[in-house]
Amino acid sequence: MRVSDLEVTPTVALAFAVFAASTSAVLVRWSTAPSSVAAFYRVLFTTAMVAPVAFLWHLEEFARLSRRDLGFAAVAGVALAIHFAAWFESLNYTSVAASVTIVQSQPVFVALGAGLLLGERISRETVLGIAVAIGGAGVMSLGGAGTAPLSDATLYGNSLALLGAITVAGYVLAGRSVRQRVSLFPYVTVVYTACALTLCVLVGVQDHDYVAYPAREWLLFLAMAVGPGVFGHTVVNWVLKHLESVVVSVAWLGEPVGATILALVLLAEVPDAVTVVGGLVVLAGIYVTTIERERRRKPTE
Repeated sequence: MRVSDLEVTPTVALAFAVFAASTSAVLVRWSTAPSSVAAFYRVLFTTAMVAPVAFLWHLEEFARLSRRDLGFAAVAGVALAIHFAAWFESLNYTSVAASVTIVQSQPVFVALGAGLLLGERISRETVLGIAVAIGGAGVMSLGGAGTAPLSDATLYGNSLALLGAITVAGYVLAGRSVRQRVSLFPYVTVVYTACALTLCVLVGVQDHDYVAYPAREWLLFLAMAVGPGVFGHTVVNWVLKHLESVVVSVAWLGEPVGATILALVLLAEVPDAVTVVGGLVVLAGIYVTTIERERRRKPTE
């Protein structure tokens, strides 16, 4: 069989995207650069990859962007910058398993934000899923990999991961209405540009060096952009055209599992029993919340 005869199905592409996203935490752990610097270059390199497509294929659409859409996209970019900065930093203090699972609880906060800010009705099933996920996150905060339970470092790392989950939910909510009117590549170009500028300022405020890093670090920055950035999130956006969003949302729960396995193999980081149990509870809560939100949205789509 020739390579040209092979056809990538949406299901295979989704599995590949989830795996690509799962590599992010390990790549961040391998980097010795400051967290804000790694986050800045991940977003900057990702922007450099998507912007040419946006300007070549959607130039006229850029000219039609309203100030309101630009404003919301910029707010989404700032929220995304805080997400990356907080999550990358969390990996310096808590386990990969805890950090990735907690940060993946963002659907819970999207549901809460949609109810509080957008007036969407929250069903009892959604409330149950939210309660279960938050309870699981609380359980995870009692454990740590290689650190004593309830240590200040572990609690700080888990809190940063929680901040990452809340801010990425803000990113989703801020951009939801804009994506109804603006194509993917123009939207992400504006968002990523705002995100990169915010992180660039953060690097300066923290007085970190912008360029004095060895070749290994630059390769890691590029890998973060290509793997989790392009092959992870961009491929997922392609898959959403071919598979139901609930399938994609539930499959995305595989990222904490994949990241934990990669951390075990590549970092020799073994999560303790409390972290594993708490993680399973968080995933169960996210699953219930996601399924219920998709069920309620379907009749209006």
